[in-house]
Amino acid sequence: MIFFARGSRSDILKLDDIQQGLFSALDKLGSRRKVLAIPPDFSRIHSQAGILTRMTWEYYGQQLTDILPAIGTHAPMTSREILAMFGDIPQTLFRVHHWRKELISLGEVPADYVSEISEGKVNYRWPVQVNKLLQEGKFDLILSLGQVVPHEVIGMANYNKNILVGTGGPESIHKSHFLGAVYGMERIMGKIDNPVRRLLNYAAAHFLRDFPIIYVLTVIDRSESGELVMRGLFIGDDEECFIQAARLSLEVNFKVLDKPLKKVVVYLDPQEFKSTWLGNKSIYRTRMAIADGGELIVLAPGVHTFGEDREIDHLIRQYGYRTTPEILALVDKNPELQKNLAAAAHLIHGSSENRFTITYCPGGLSEPEIRQVYFNFADLLKMLKKYRPEKLHEGLNILPDREEIFFISNPALGLWAAKEKLQ
Repeated sequence: MIFFARGSRSDILKLDDIQQGLFSALDKLGSRRKVLAIPPDFSRIHSQAGILTRMTWEYYGQQLTDILPAIGTHAPMTSREILAMFGDIPQTLFRVHHWRKELISLGEVPADYVSEISEGKVNYRWPVQVNKLLQEGKFDLILSLGQVVPHEVIGMANYNKNILVGTGGPESIHKSHFLGAVYGMERIMGKIDNPVRRLLNYAAAHFLRDFPIIYVLTVIDRSESGELVMRGLFIGDDEECFIQAARLSLEVNFKVLDKPLKKVVVYLDPQEFKSTWLGNKSIYRTRMAIADGGELIVLAPGVHTFGEDREIDHLIRQYGYRTTPEILALVDKNPELQKNLAAAAHLIHGSSENRFTITYCPGGLSEPEIRQVYFNFADLLKMLKKYRPEKLHEGLNILPDREEIFFISNPALGLWAAKEKLQ
């Protein structure tokens, strides 16, 4: 059932519109005794889920007893990040999702179904794991908040991914990511229906039925002036809510270009992107737009590590961003990759498959470290002097030396592809 739906490619929802939409939906649900909010973490600050969570707190007051950011494999949020994203909500309400522990298993998706949806590329069962708080907290409302936007693993982000991956465990996260990688990222991105989504939909239909989950989904875009705006807000308890949000997101967040790009420059906000695990959205979201033999330059002043935790950071340093056949061969040989399939999937996602070059300009990683993972390296200060993000506008730019580049100020906000890549 949909409790609120508003959005179009020309809509701009102001704070009053957002509050009215959220409160009208919550009114329809009736009074609640104990509420859990599951927003995304700081890496999705532009989702405006922080604002929606704060409004939820204002609506429910003491009935909102817990806030569990859906960090998945990401590092826990810091106090400063919580303040920046959620404002003055008491930080005593926030819980940390320890994704390697504190889990419950709700069941499993059978291996034959996983094999069927993957076209035989993988053949393993998929455990349905979530943070134990969802069950042990005995909530009569769980609000899952976040942004629908094209995504490299799930095709279109959010909906039940926020629960099943965002609060998931090692095996469920690893295997879902690996499924997407071996099926083919470019076959999945921007697709509402795909194998990973079918996997999560199966799990939700069979194992989340008894959880009182309501989805609060946003669609975010840039206005003509460059300001981030909310184009849509969709609130409901079923797939139709997600589909409506996803269709609007494809209208506003998926940029289809007439021809492939020879040079793309992506800027990574240092407050948002601190690792290549997150920063490689610069690769994922642009790869279908870049010409064969083209170049991607990643200006990454905040990137100082590869993985979001020590174990995955080690694996990225150990194996690097190689081609799909190379990573699959390494998975076959190495137990540590077999136990960390999300890391293997990430290595595949971060490779250009030798089709274009990737030049990283990090603020906190050395040239040997960058080259060790099979990226090219360039000095950040020199590249910031040449490509000045504050002077560039979104899209095509012609520099004073007549060099033509395509500039993207935040890769997390969309997906870019050349027409020929969609044929």
